[in-house]
Amino acid sequence: MSLRIRLRRRDVVCRQAVELVTGYLEGTLGRADRRRFESHLAGCPHCTEYLAQMRATIHLTGRITPEDLTPAMRQDFIALYRRWHAERGDQSGSGGSA
Repeated sequence: MSLRIRLRRRDVVCRQAVELVTGYLEGTLGRADRRRFESHLAGCPHCTEYLAQMRATIHLTGRITPEDLTPAMRQDFIALYRRWHAERGDQSGSGGSA
């Protein structure tokens, strides 16, 4: 028999945690979101590992500027950004000056 747990509205699920990682690392999350995120991390080894990987990536790569990317890499990032906007409901996908 499997136990089904209902998430409360304020709980964070893995997909939300992935979306919050940047804000968490930059220190821009509000107090409540930060607590929810850290509570999720305390019980999720997968998201904890993802956070560690993101920290390692930032540490190893430093800062990347547009000039560091090949034209193909730029196009890949633009396409990824536009897909992300479409998934979030922003159908324009313009993303400013890309």
